[in-house]
Amino acid sequence: MGERAVWSREVGWFVAIGVASTAGQALLYWGLRPWSPPAVANLVSLLVLTVLNTEANRRLTFRHAATKPARAHLGAGGLFLLGYLVTSGAVLWFTHQRPDASPAAETAVLAATSVAVTVVRFVVLRLAVFRGPDHRRA
Repeated sequence: MGERAVWSREVGWFVAIGVASTAGQALLYWGLRPWSPPAVANLVSLLVLTVLNTEANRRLTFRHAATKPARAHLGAGGLFLLGYLVTSGAVLWFTHQRPDASPAAETAVLAATSVAVTVVRFVVLRLAVFRGPDHRRA
């Protein structure tokens, strides 16, 4: 399979997993938000979904990469920190600007920001975490 087909397959799986992960994170955040501050709800929801997302991407999106699970999750851990800082910053800024906003509105900001972080995450995972000679085969 050519490089273009590999990219297409990887992007397809990454988008599908990303949509499911973003929806899962949003639901978990929304469920936690009545009992916890925005930063804590985001931390818990992002942590849970990052672990699940990384494993799904390791097994489906980048399944032919010779990356060991520990390396995959360690690499994703650094991306988790970036994602947490960016998404929490966006939600905290939004709640500062709109203190009467509903948890649903906060969740929409969180989901939109997560999409931007996801683009960066794909590029870093593909080029730095899941690289290697076996990665080229599909």
